Amino acid sequence: MKSGLLNAYKPKGPTSHDVVEELRRKTKVKKIGHAGTLDPFARGVLVVGIGRRATRILDILKDTRKVYWVRMRLGLITETFDITGEVVEERECGVSKDEIERVVRSFVGSYEQVPPAYSAKKYRGERLYRLAREGKIVRLPPRRVEIFGIWDLEIDPPFVSFRVEVSPGTYIRSLCMDIGYKLGCGATAVELVREKVGEFELKDSVNPFQIPPDDVERYLIDIEDALRSMPGVVLKDTGVVKVLNGGHPFLEDVLKVEGDFSKGELLKLTSGSGRIVAIARADRSSGYIETLMRKGRNERVATLERVLGV
Repeated sequence: MKSGLLNAYKPKGPTSHDVVEELRRKTKVKKIGHAGTLDPFARGVLVVGIGRRATRILDILKDTRKVYWVRMRLGLITETFDITGEVVEERECGVSKDEIERVVRSFVGSYEQVPPAYSAKKYRGERLYRLAREGKIVRLPPRRVEIFGIWDLEIDPPFVSFRVEVSPGTYIRSLCMDIGYKLGCGATAVELVREKVGEFELKDSVNPFQIPPDDVERYLIDIEDALRSMPGVVLKDTGVVKVLNGGHPFLEDVLKVEGDFSKGELLKLTSGSGRIVAIARADRSSGYIETLMRKGRNERVATLERVLGV
């Protein structure tokens, strides 16, 4: 079976690991992973990499914006910040619809968010949810997250729903609870749908539990198609050989620049035929590289992050 990405639809109930195991069973491929855990109570897009080349870019796909639709209940506080957790407290939430809207929209921008204790995040090599189940509640320090936009806000107390676009590492359960705290009554996520991961959308996703084993391969997306909008540089044949052997690309290895990128940005390194051979982090901006090409100055242009091979 070829290596590629699957825009999988994870239904409500199974874990993200269950999806991976289902695909391992159907494809007989062991090297399978996903680009970011989706909670069992949630449903929606789970990007799955099948095969070595695809799994090597999953970390990059994790580092993309995501869009969710969430429905939360005000005044309900659970251990997990979602409806599956044990109820800790119930409160009245006697605030107006105008105040609810004001508080929800106030979270657009960046803020310090504390990951929930029941999450797939790791602490000293252990998943937080495993430690929590053992009664070892670990409170991680807050991390800065970005809320790019909130829209389709519907308020029907005690329920509130909205769509939200967020930065990598943002927990929607925590966002709901933070909104509830700001309103003075707490809140819990009762429904959650991940509608988009980068360029992977819910409308194009397929349920891996419903795909016949022989049909999985036809739904796979080539790495080149998945990363078609990522900027990068095209390497000469000698540059391809160097990169495949772990060497960082210099100007002498570059055939041309594709797209605009800044220093520090991730970019793809491709062969003349368009095959992505590696992912790198730019040491120079695209404009500066073009200046170097005109002047013939042989400087390093990027630092390797992942070699995908051919």
